[in-house]
Amino acid sequence: MKLLNRSALSVRPTQAFVDWINALEPTMGDDDLTLDDVERESTIYLIPEMDAPEALHAFVHERYAEILETELRAWEEDERQWPETLDWSLFQTFLRIEHSYLAIDLDDETALEISEVDDALLLDSDEA
Repeated sequence: MKLLNRSALSVRPTQAFVDWINALEPTMGDDDLTLDDVERESTIYLIPEMDAPEALHAFVHERYAEILETELRAWEEDERQWPETLDWSLFQTFLRIEHSYLAIDLDDETALEISEVDDALLLDSDEA
C-alpha cells in the first residue's frame, strides 16, 4: 500500500442531474436511467491534502465550474444541450460531494500513471 499525498473528492449525482440526463434523450419509463445507474459512474477527483472544512469549501468553490463541466461532458459532449447557466447554484443542484482526507493506493503491482484528461480519454474508458 502507498499513501498518496492527496485527499479525494467523490462527486456524486443528484436526482436533478439524472433527470437532466434522461431529458437529453426522452425514453419511455423503464429505459430511463436511475440515480443508482448514474452513481455507478461517479468520479473521484484527487485534490491537495486538506483537513479544514473551510479550505475544502474554498477549493471546491474555486474549481466547481471545471468539475461541473467535466461531469456534464461525461454524459453530453454537445455544450448546446447543457443547462444555460453553469453556476454555483447548478453545481449544488446537480452534484453532491464527499471528502476523504486520505488517499491510499492498494495496487502494489502497477505504477501510477499521469496523463491529461481529454474527451477522447473519457470516451475510450466508457466503451471499455
